[in-house]
Amino acid sequence: MKKSKRKSVSRSAIMIMTFIIAFGITAPVQSFAETNGASDAPMVQPPVISAQNAIVIEQSTGKVLYEKNSRQKAYPASTTKIVTALLAIESGSLDRIVRVAGAAQGVEGSSIYLAAGERIPLRDLVYGLMLRSGNDAAVAISRFVDPSTEEFVQRMNERVREMGAMDTNYVNPNGLFDENHYTTTYDMAIIAREAMKNPEFREIVGAKSWVANRGEGKYNHFYNKNKVVFEYPGGTGIKIGYTKRSGRTLVASAERDGMELICVVMNAPDWFNDSYKLMDHVFDSFQMNKIFEASKILKAIPVKNGDKGHVFVGLGSSILMPARKGEILKLEVVYRLPVSVQPPVRRWQEAGSIELYGNGEYLCSYPLYYLEDIDRSMSASYE
Repeated sequence: MKKSKRKSVSRSAIMIMTFIIAFGITAPVQSFAETNGASDAPMVQPPVISAQNAIVIEQSTGKVLYEKNSRQKAYPASTTKIVTALLAIESGSLDRIVRVAGAAQGVEGSSIYLAAGERIPLRDLVYGLMLRSGNDAAVAISRFVDPSTEEFVQRMNERVREMGAMDTNYVNPNGLFDENHYTTTYDMAIIAREAMKNPEFREIVGAKSWVANRGEGKYNHFYNKNKVVFEYPGGTGIKIGYTKRSGRTLVASAERDGMELICVVMNAPDWFNDSYKLMDHVFDSFQMNKIFEASKILKAIPVKNGDKGHVFVGLGSSILMPARKGEILKLEVVYRLPVSVQPPVRRWQEAGSIELYGNGEYLCSYPLYYLEDIDRSMSASYE
């Protein structure tokens, strides 16, 4: 961290206001530090793990809480299917019926034993993809969402670029090994975080089992291969992967005491234990801290020709941030708000946004809302 010219802070909060102008928007920058507990708490060393690449992030902010070779190239194996499933969900209703393309029958590796021409709900395909890791389900989904698997893979790459996963490249929808099919644990954490924001995706990957509607004599009972949802306290998902050349990969998620983690391990012989040890370490070492309260007044914006000279703005929900237990939490807060507004203004109408930065790096942003109604003044109405 670069040294700052600001005064050092112990257990109090400080505010230093400056202003920047960008595209006609006034953005006051607020810096503060606060702590919950003693700042001299001993730092617990992270556990020894078998994984060559690993990362743990906090879900709501994306803040990295642990990493090991997280930007190093690795092979995702079936964790690729996180993107395949997300695109299937984003394509429309999962109740649509899919006619299985011939290319999906007999795909090597894990399978839900699809037959060419079989008609199956898209929902069942996605459950089969994520719980049983069906490589054939991935191909069937790709041919349903797009005219060809190649076009679907292009869509996959475009979608992860939108998320910010810039060191990932896919060449197939299921993760079968290819030298040009790669990612990093950092990218996979970004991808998993985005996917877990989708309620349908979250429900699917958190399921312990699913009964498909494929008809009698078909493979209908899907049990989740991801032991995280069975074994780990607070486990919520999300996907395992393995090929001989990729090694064992696991993207895991869990929630405790209001903090949800995404843990990714790759090339990890002891994949589940690695993940459990890392998540235990982070849960033991970090906690969520409330930075701002919901509905609390944060700023006032001048109102021109209003029945009141200003309008208060605040958050629709509280902002929580992870920090090491006993550590002084230092953040920079940037407000993106108009210089002034014209009435009418309505409560809970979006006013702008608030951005959080740590060590000069962007963390996350939240919308700001007007906290009151402001109408046009009577005198202004007669002008």
